[in-house]
Amino acid sequence: MGRWHHEREEIIRATGIPDTFLRPGGFMTNAFDWLPTVREGGFVLDLVGPGQYAPIDPADIAAVAALALTEDGHQGEAYVITGEEMFTVAEQVRVLAAAAGRDIEVRTVATPAEAVRSRFPNGAPPALADAIVEGFTLMRTDTVGFRTDTVHRLLGRKPRTFADWCARNAHAFRLPAAG
Repeated sequence: MGRWHHEREEIIRATGIPDTFLRPGGFMTNAFDWLPTVREGGFVLDLVGPGQYAPIDPADIAAVAALALTEDGHQGEAYVITGEEMFTVAEQVRVLAAAAGRDIEVRTVATPAEAVRSRFPNGAPPALADAIVEGFTLMRTDTVGFRTDTVHRLLGRKPRTFADWCARNAHAFRLPAAG
């Protein structure tokens, strides 16, 4: 998918229209993708195993976008935006489970086909399925992770933490009250 984004950036740059590109990493809100399995069975499918990444709160992306749109000096820039904390999926689930006050199991996905089905239960076009498999394969092998200081450098503060995001959104992951 990164290639798709890069191709679009090149098309935009070729027009001569002034631009600033934001390149956020994994969004903290991607945890909402886990809601169906958390609600139905109390588990999360782990597609990336030992892979680590630094999820970013979309509010931080929006703050960087607002800055780039309202201040001079950002034209022609490309800002890679990540959170500050590195996580595996299992580590994220532990933080989320603590915030939601419930047990959430982590189940490893066994095959690329299962990874695609977990995201698109009704199927995905072949190009998208291939991109998903490629992305998860790359993420699985990245056991070091990648993070930037973009939020701190541009906004003068650290990015929001995943624990804070979980606290704000824990209600969505809690068990329904007994009737």
